[in-house]
Amino acid sequence: MAYTSIDKSDEYFNTLLWSGDGTSSRSLTGVNFQPDLVWIKRRDNPASHVLFDAVRTAGSTKGIATNTTAQEGLTATEGTTANYGYVNSFDSDGFTVNAGALSSAYVNQSTDPVEKYVSWNWLANGAGSSNTDGDITSTVSVNTTSGFSITTYTATGTAGDTVGTGMSSGIDLYFIKRRDVAESIPVMTSLPNMGAGKYLYFNVTNDVAGPSSAFDNQVAPTSSGVITLGTLSTVNASGGTYVCYAFKSIKGFSKIGSYVGNGSTDGTFVYTGFKPAFVLIKCSSASATDWQLIDSTRSTFNVCNLRLQPNSSDPEAGSDTIDIYSNGFKQRNTFGNFNTSGATYIYMAFAENPLVSSTGVPCTAR
Repeated sequence: MAYTSIDKSDEYFNTLLWSGDGTSSRSLTGVNFQPDLVWIKRRDNPASHVLFDAVRTAGSTKGIATNTTAQEGLTATEGTTANYGYVNSFDSDGFTVNAGALSSAYVNQSTDPVEKYVSWNWLANGAGSSNTDGDITSTVSVNTTSGFSITTYTATGTAGDTVGTGMSSGIDLYFIKRRDVAESIPVMTSLPNMGAGKYLYFNVTNDVAGPSSAFDNQVAPTSSGVITLGTLSTVNASGGTYVCYAFKSIKGFSKIGSYVGNGSTDGTFVYTGFKPAFVLIKCSSASATDWQLIDSTRSTFNVCNLRLQPNSSDPEAGSDTIDIYSNGFKQRNTFGNFNTSGATYIYMAFAENPLVSSTGVPCTAR
């Protein structure tokens, strides 16, 4: 029995760090593949989290901000993404960032002290192709090996319409962004503590909403990766254009799950089956809690103490968060954002390396 199908996680997901130099066009390498989704955050000063992808028309130059309702290519207060720097191209070992008309604040600003940046990068399958699995024809870029797809579609507004994402083994978590007008970003999981019709919003601190047929007609994604739409304008306004990012847990590479906090600095241990390189956490049972993002590239030893909040433009904060181990992560705090006693949290994690390789050989521990 294979322990994992992916021995080299950094061929499908990787984190990249750089310091801004202010050049108008800069090639950033070291990703190890040509990324199809690039999520960038300026670490030292406030700036939106901005996502660029290879599927949307002008998806490299028109960013999607996770922390605002702003439409594609815009952020809440900074104006257009292009005005403040953007991704110009997806390259064989990374991507090229360009300065905007006003500055390079999002991607490559040079100030004193020098600005620092992070990007999280995923491999799909290039610009995508037509998919007719659902009622609405979509454009899909999918990597079934790593359980990730990018899907674009134009909605009809009809409740119960379906959209194919190419995820032939199913979906564990997906989020949708309306591109043409300002809308929130709903996040849906197939976890038992959520279920059909229940969702969170990426850009706010609320707890889980629903159940509501207006989001997904209270129909869970199918085993072949088809999602169902309700009538919420965030997912299905007539003539509205949308992008969907979908993820599936892959043994030894990624895990989408939930845990219950214990309110102790000797906190809940979460088994993933790999050494996490990236951990995204959100409390689903209590409001006024922020999304939290930790990675092992910024925090290189335990306790990991550098975190970013995808629902906020805030810069990187320093405080004890989690320990990262060869087989999972453990809470080392009592914060409501991570570990309130009895509260439920959802998480999505990607591997630095599996616990055990595809040949049964134990991999290096942290």
